[in-house]
Amino acid sequence: MTFPVLICDDSALARKQMARALPPSLNADIHFAVHGKDALEQLQTQDFKLMFLDLTMPELDGFETLEAMNQRQIAVPVVVVSGDIQPKAKERVLGLGARDFIQKPIAQDRLKDVLRELVEPQSQATIVTPRSIELPILKRRDIYMEVANVSIGRAADALARHFDVFVNLPLPNVNIFEVSELHMALRDLADNDQVSGVCQGFSGEGIAGEALVLLSDSSVSDLKQLMQVPADSEELEELELLMDVSNILVGAFLNGLGEQAEVRFFQSSPVLLGQHISIDSVVENTAGSFHKTMTFEVSYTIENTSIRCDLLFMFVDESLPLLDNKLAYLMEDF
Repeated sequence: MTFPVLICDDSALARKQMARALPPSLNADIHFAVHGKDALEQLQTQDFKLMFLDLTMPELDGFETLEAMNQRQIAVPVVVVSGDIQPKAKERVLGLGARDFIQKPIAQDRLKDVLRELVEPQSQATIVTPRSIELPILKRRDIYMEVANVSIGRAADALARHFDVFVNLPLPNVNIFEVSELHMALRDLADNDQVSGVCQGFSGEGIAGEALVLLSDSSVSDLKQLMQVPADSEELEELELLMDVSNILVGAFLNGLGEQAEVRFFQSSPVLLGQHISIDSVVENTAGSFHKTMTFEVSYTIENTSIRCDLLFMFVDESLPLLDNKLAYLMEDF
């Protein structure tokens, strides 16, 4: 007798990792969904005994999927598997009925513990060969999207814990840009608002680049209110707040990336690009730094505020073969 399992994740890499991580003794009959809407359609037409659910997805994210399952009275046990590890995210999914939470990348021992709690032992020890499943075919972009997803989750968690807030975590953008395209992306990122910007260099085992942290003027104002900094405080206090946010986000992201690539990254002290300046001024400060670059980009927002923080990691082109080599193990079958 097989054990029907639904794995819902927009990442091809994450779907493959989850499928490979399930023990043979489970006799899993595995089905895949690429977002919450897809999962709901399958849940209404097929019977599943367990579902693994990502949180950060297009169409319908994990939170919305759990809410929809409650509304439709779909009682399949759900285990959330996500890179969004901030405490309030865990509280919310458990409050919405999820049975457990596993952080990405998946630890085999943690998965075994969860399965031990949720799956009843089979009455017979006979192993039934489940249907043959077609695992996702991975592309280079799939690898970098999932690696970025885990890393930005670490950064969001650090920010959430530091300020005791809930950080809305969108899908990251991963692109390879010529320098002119990078500057266009920067202009789109800030949406023509006045910004305060900080730059931090980073390197590790030949992999190097720069991180940009951009806060709009309205975000800086709201962030000061969140931290109960007096509205008429000196520019120096505002600068310290900006540097603090930069160190938190950049450090946590690099730790997440370093864990996956097995690289220890070092980051330089934050350098102020300017306060209350146009995005064109930021572009001028990055001109000449890169000819071609791979970028990880995400825009964090904090719930119930207008705070938006844009985080952009730019890797120098010479670093890309080294980073590819470090992450090559993710392309392999395991």
